[in-house]
Amino acid sequence: MLLVAIRWPTDSQIALSGERSQQVFRLVSVGLLIILLLLLPIVPATSLVREKEQGTLALLLNTPLGPWRIYFAKLIATQGIALLLLSLSLPATGACYAMGGLSLRDLAGVYLLFAIVSLFYAAIGLLISLMAPTIDAAIKWTYSAILLLTTLSQIPHYFFQGTDSVMADIGELLRSLSPFAALMPLVGVGDIGGQGLIAASITNDFMFQSVLLTSITALFTIARINHRIFDQNRAAGTISDDQGTAVRAARRIFFLVDPQRRSSAIPRFLNPIMVKEFRCRRFGRLHWLLRIVAFFAVTSLGLTYATTAGALDWGVETIGTILVIMQMSLIILITPSLSAGLISSERETRNWQLLQTTPLSIWRIAIGKIESVAIPLIIILGATLPGYAVMIYIEPGLELQVKRVIACMLGTEFFSMLMSLGIGSQFKRASVATATAYAALLGVSVIPLLFWLAQDAPFGHQTVERILMLDPIAATLTVINAPGFTSYQLIPGNWIFLVAASFAAILALSTKLILISKPT
Repeated sequence: MLLVAIRWPTDSQIALSGERSQQVFRLVSVGLLIILLLLLPIVPATSLVREKEQGTLALLLNTPLGPWRIYFAKLIATQGIALLLLSLSLPATGACYAMGGLSLRDLAGVYLLFAIVSLFYAAIGLLISLMAPTIDAAIKWTYSAILLLTTLSQIPHYFFQGTDSVMADIGELLRSLSPFAALMPLVGVGDIGGQGLIAASITNDFMFQSVLLTSITALFTIARINHRIFDQNRAAGTISDDQGTAVRAARRIFFLVDPQRRSSAIPRFLNPIMVKEFRCRRFGRLHWLLRIVAFFAVTSLGLTYATTAGALDWGVETIGTILVIMQMSLIILITPSLSAGLISSERETRNWQLLQTTPLSIWRIAIGKIESVAIPLIIILGATLPGYAVMIYIEPGLELQVKRVIACMLGTEFFSMLMSLGIGSQFKRASVATATAYAALLGVSVIPLLFWLAQDAPFGHQTVERILMLDPIAATLTVINAPGFTSYQLIPGNWIFLVAASFAAILALSTKLILISKPT
């Protein structure tokens, strides 16, 4: 409503084109979609898995309700929350309609899209909630799925659009899964992923695929709501050290790091808390780290090929923009899942008291926790550098620019890690800590971009620049000279903000560690 009041006409004349109302309506619509994606999935993601942890899902299955009624009751409850969020936007959109330039068909199309989005992501959240072992894992995988479908799904289209190949068709199909690509034509922006003719059917494709996937997801989830979900038996496996000499020699040939070999003792020079985190984390063991690094290295080689092939048509800056968006999305996706629950999970499982009985100080415990997150993030970032190396080879003048991009990414990694750890330490439950860390990090990274979309409608250039200084993604895009960001000077202002916010997170973490380490 404040945005509407700012753009409300001050005299008795208004533009017949309705430009003001369209500008505000565009900003309100994008902001409302972001709020839906941030807040709505938390409820379905925790709904069924909490029932499993508390033992009430088994009781529900023994009632006459049946899986269909259980599922749709959960789904309807989620849609009630979505309806509440959408109803709060009705006064603002109604005022935009009163300003002129919008039709009821425009409003109906946007709200129909929001309704389909809420159903689609609620169905995904319920499926993940049923399959996840813990609430914390359900939240992590749900936000990962959201980021994959909204942002990363558009990356293949950027590389292969305009080509007559199967990859171009696949990229177009994946892009139509993003609600942002579907919303932009409805609010008059056009195709955000296109460089040629606007694909007028992108919105219809999204609606059709979303309804289809929602139905498939719902049927699959309903089919799994039975007593068999409580059967989690699995093979104990074998230890390589207990096998014969020939078997051990063969496994040394086929495995650089044998996943079934007993772990060696912890050396004195290593922080035992860091080793504990690596060995207890699902993907923390050395063989999994090598697999993750190999995956990102292969992905980087693929992007390197795309960089070499696309630089002739698009320019290095355009390819660099795509690389930055992809890598920043990965940082936002991975970092909170690794760091947000480091302290809260220990408190939730009451392992914090056990850690305090060891000779380790709380500061060494905290440093070990931080090291367990920093090392994988640095390794993953290092595995994605070949694309930038090829960019420098193609255009040697970009060396300083690429170095500043890498510096921005390193700063973003440590800022995201410390902020997630500082926020997560304030909560006793890992699920709440993870959800809050994701919401805070996405808020810092995404909300300032709304002001960028509203430049001159109604925010001026100086106001937008000051707000974008808080956004590490925007700062990195200005360094790479991304289209639409070349007129902003966000460095070193953003670096100063990242350093100050990181120190504030360290202070919050230190204060909380001192409080919870005192005897009660």
